[in-house]
Amino acid sequence: MDGGQVVAGLRYFSGFGNGFESEALPGALPVGRNSPQRCAYGLYAEQLSGSPFTAPRARNERSWLYRIRPTVAHWGKFSPREAGLWRTAPCHEVMVPPAPMRWDPLPLPDGKVAFPDGMMTVTSAGDAAAQTGMAAHVYALTDSMRDAAFYNADGEMLFVPQLGGLLLVTEFGRIGVEPGEIAVVPRGVKFRLELTGGAARGYVCENYGGTFTLPERGPIGANCLANPRDFLTPHAAYEDRDAPCEMIVKWGGQLWQTTLEHSPLDVVAWHGNYTPYKYDLRRFSPVGPISFDHADPSIFTVLTAPSETPGTANVDFVIFPERWAVAENTFRPPWYHMNVMSEFMGLIEGVYDAKPEGFVPGGFSLHNGMLPHGPDRDAFEAASQAELRPVKLSNTLAFMFETRLPQRVTRFAAEAPQLQAGYATYGTALRRHFDPSRA
Repeated sequence: MDGGQVVAGLRYFSGFGNGFESEALPGALPVGRNSPQRCAYGLYAEQLSGSPFTAPRARNERSWLYRIRPTVAHWGKFSPREAGLWRTAPCHEVMVPPAPMRWDPLPLPDGKVAFPDGMMTVTSAGDAAAQTGMAAHVYALTDSMRDAAFYNADGEMLFVPQLGGLLLVTEFGRIGVEPGEIAVVPRGVKFRLELTGGAARGYVCENYGGTFTLPERGPIGANCLANPRDFLTPHAAYEDRDAPCEMIVKWGGQLWQTTLEHSPLDVVAWHGNYTPYKYDLRRFSPVGPISFDHADPSIFTVLTAPSETPGTANVDFVIFPERWAVAENTFRPPWYHMNVMSEFMGLIEGVYDAKPEGFVPGGFSLHNGMLPHGPDRDAFEAASQAELRPVKLSNTLAFMFETRLPQRVTRFAAEAPQLQAGYATYGTALRRHFDPSRA
């Protein structure tokens, strides 16, 4: 009774905003009603709402879960849990000069470190309590969660692996994600994070605002960019296990913990449109200028979380994948610019064409709103003299978390030894070429 095409234990979306369904036992999903007087198999019906009840139909997000115990039974006496290096906006720990910043990859930790202890916040923006803004984190893990589960009440989480694979064992089912793929876990969805291939490192965007959705294509039309059919949701899978389980909740910027006597990942069936999902970034179909000049980087937007201002994102997830560069009489790398949006950027693999040196996989950079940035000297000189023939930009996959809000750097990130001290003034190496006697 699963809706959608089955692919390797997951199901294709039929489009954002539509409903999906899955059941691990036949007949577990009620037909024609969401909350029957008695659910099959002695299950409980529970609704998980990701939007206000009266949100417009196109933006109304909810799923019905049919579970062994309702979440109210997954409760106990909570006590504060050490949050480590995880921070939540507003977070004004340290002042940094208004300048570009870039970091080398963070090392993997010694010993066994599991989620959420391996989360390290680099920047935060907005106010989680006001449901606006975001935070950019890096995770570095050497161990799986064991006999534990987690959910985030402050925001949804976009995982971008860079090294090693993850298995997200969620209430809705299991999602495996590797470098080159992403996974999104909505606000309030419980999961356990396991490693599938040794140590793991990557990036997380914690979105405090409205949920990620697909951007409008405008004049592009019905195709290209990220196509809805390539997003995958999990099959229902449940745990019926009576054994101690640590329950960790992020709520109000604080981590809390309690001990349950059973697994909370006990959903036997579900239906709705508020679900975790994954996407293979290699299925993104880029568009670009085929004659001359630049298109804005917004053409590379995979997902957007809109704000209350039309056309202005609370946060965009943008990628720079393999693609062809064919524009004539054009400076092809990203141009020099100042932007009202602020940009946290990471490199998953390969080389980024505007920064061929110093920006390496696992590294990350920050270019805040209205601060200048662009190619370094070597990239400028090479692109200015290059023969403009069609060139395949291969061996590259970079991404950007872009938000309308200024991103404040945490003390951890500002004092990290991986911070590149000379990056703030990389533009001073650009040579003067002005000659009024030569056009």
